[in-house]
This record gives sequence, structure tokens and C-alpha cells, in this order.
Amino acid sequence: MWSDDVARILDTEVDDDGSRPVVDVAPSEWHRALLIAKTELGCDFFDWLSAVDEGPDGLRLVAHVWSLDRKRGLLIRCLLGTDQAESIVDVYAGAAWHERETHEMFGIDFRGHPNLSPLLLAPEFDGHPLRKDFVLASRVAKPWPGAKEPGGGGARKRAPMRPPGVPAPGEWGPSTEEDGA
Repeated sequence: MWSDDVARILDTEVDDDGSRPVVDVAPSEWHRALLIAKTELGCDFFDWLSAVDEGPDGLRLVAHVWSLDRKRGLLIRCLLGTDQAESIVDVYAGAAWHERETHEMFGIDFRGHPNLSPLLLAPEFDGHPLRKDFVLASRVAKPWPGAKEPGGGGARKRAPMRPPGVPAPGEWGPSTEEDGA
């Protein structure tokens, strides 16, 4: 059974680098995996939940839970095919804040969440700032200060793109001594 496999993973030795056992589940098993982790494996402490933008592969949802009795953690991951996942607030009430933040920063809709209202950004903010397709306005206004662009290995420099709603450098308004202009 699935929970026996997870139990074996939870009982494995932790590497010297302190890494946690990791379980990858299908999107349809996300809620069930966390329920089993809590009820059958004794992972009674919810630590955190977030996401990772894997580029063209999609968004990876990640949750870390902890067993207070065993003093062991478990990382449960799920690669989403869509921007939706089932909420785990009914399993771990502490996940409510984390799901709201992940919804706001990555655009993942958590089905069954009681209140996905904005948590960190202004209500009029458009976009999801932790997604790779989100253009940072600060990079348009001020070039990267390093010798070369991060992540770039080629000799060609990327042409800066201005995100929607960001004015051109001369359109920012009157310059003052405080802003360094």
C-alpha cells in the first residue's frame, strides 16, 4: 500500500547533509498524501508549503511536515499540470496562510480554501511575482550591476523589456536629489 512505502521512506536514515526524505505524488493524490502523512505516519506538525516554478514543466507544489514523536520530517511534492490543487487546510489548519501566499505569489488556486484573499500584495497588483514569466520592473529601470547578466553565459546582452504599466525612464516624473538623479 502507498502509506507503507511512505512509512519506509520516513524511517530511512537522514543523509549527512541533513536532507529530508522526499515523496513525489500525482496532483490527484496531493490531499490524500498529506492526510496519510498526518493520520498514519504521525506527521502531526505542519511546517511550510510553497511552490517552485519549473519553467515549461509547470509549477511544483511542496509541503514539509514533521513528526514530533519520531523527530523526522517529510517533504511531499507534486508537479501540477494546471494552476490548481486541492486545499489541505482541512488536514493542517496552519496551511491556510501558506496557501494564500502561494496563491498570491505563484497563481495556484487551492480548491476548497476558505479565503484566498490577498495577503502580501496590494489588491490592484497584477501578476504573480515568483513566476519565471513575471518581468521585474526594477531590472528595466536600473541595469544589473554585475559584470554579466545572471544565468547568461553568452556574449550577447538581453534587450531590456518593459513590463506593462512601467513607464520609460524619462517618464518617471521630475527627478529629485533624493532618488539619486
